Amino acid sequence: MPIINRLAEFHTQITEWRHDFHANPELLFDVHRTVSKIEEILRSFGISDITTKIGKTGLVAIIEGKKNTSGKVIGLRADMDALPIYEKTGKDYASKNKGKMHACGHDGHIAMLLGAAKYLAETRNFNGKVALIFQPAEEGGGGGDLMVKDGMMENFNIDEVYGMHNFPNLPVGSFAIREGAFLAATDEFIIELEGIGGHAAMPHNCADPLIAGAHIIVGLQTIISRNIDPIKSAVLSVTVMQAGEATNVIARTASIKGTVRTLDEEVRNLVEKRMNEFVPQNASAFGIKATLSYERGYPVMANAPKQTIFAGDVAAQIVGENNVERDIPPIMGGEDFAYMLLSRPGAFIAIGQGKTAGLHEDTYDFNDEIIPLGSSYWVKLAQAFLPIK
Repeated sequence: MPIINRLAEFHTQITEWRHDFHANPELLFDVHRTVSKIEEILRSFGISDITTKIGKTGLVAIIEGKKNTSGKVIGLRADMDALPIYEKTGKDYASKNKGKMHACGHDGHIAMLLGAAKYLAETRNFNGKVALIFQPAEEGGGGGDLMVKDGMMENFNIDEVYGMHNFPNLPVGSFAIREGAFLAATDEFIIELEGIGGHAAMPHNCADPLIAGAHIIVGLQTIISRNIDPIKSAVLSVTVMQAGEATNVIARTASIKGTVRTLDEEVRNLVEKRMNEFVPQNASAFGIKATLSYERGYPVMANAPKQTIFAGDVAAQIVGENNVERDIPPIMGGEDFAYMLLSRPGAFIAIGQGKTAGLHEDTYDFNDEIIPLGSSYWVKLAQAFLPIK
């Protein structure tokens, strides 16, 4: 595989950085140690144009090329936050922070971008500027949205922006990408039900929210099966139902919680509309009052056409065209890089992690073998976007 030889030379050092981040995971916006460590490493490369506290705790570092006559800036983004999971990898660099774990590979994402930064700072073989974006709170906090709202794109004159994520079970030495909708919009809902509680032996004197809730849970699935075009995709999953405490008491209240995942804004709107119609009407048939709270999360993450081809072409330079899947099926997980792609054209690519535990599992660990591939991708992407002619 034609990775950059210089990156292979300091693979061990990049791995050491990765293990340090893995052992010291931080959640959401509380990534102060992580940011401090990143800044320390960047400054050791001679990079001094560093701005912190973007989107609360995000960091952007600028590397200027040997030439800067193009006036162009490319943004390369890595996420930094971990997950609230108790780690069970048994690794000697396992989490020191109980109940916190890098179970999605963001430690590896940081390390790969730092490896690229080291090489780019040494060589500066490009015409323009590279903006290294280290983002907090991807795991539910919308850190990407806040960085955009803080004016990151305008303040650093970023023309295009690119992201990358490791994919378990995608072979090592491969990349995958697709044009258009790649990852889903991630919405959440809570349904509060209120009836009349009482003795379980006298249900005729009650209005049972559990019975209404059970019918609502089953009926909600018909929104997908009977309202959504079968050619399109949507997922509605009820994940929580809570009610009652005693076996001989019919509860007065119950709550239902879940998530909706869609790849199309029209489908997203339709699901929300139908839920607002369906829930109160069905609850009322059982004498139950229902309140639906529907909260929109990350939008659909969609790759721009031209930039998708560009990113795939760069990946092919590293692993060969046969190892780049250019039309991977969309994924119903979410990714707040979507906000950056709404503000600037760009593309998000998957890098093969190999056969490992899945993302968000307590036995997951980032595969250090792929670090030179990911770092090489970032370098070649920057150089191809900002060629010296």
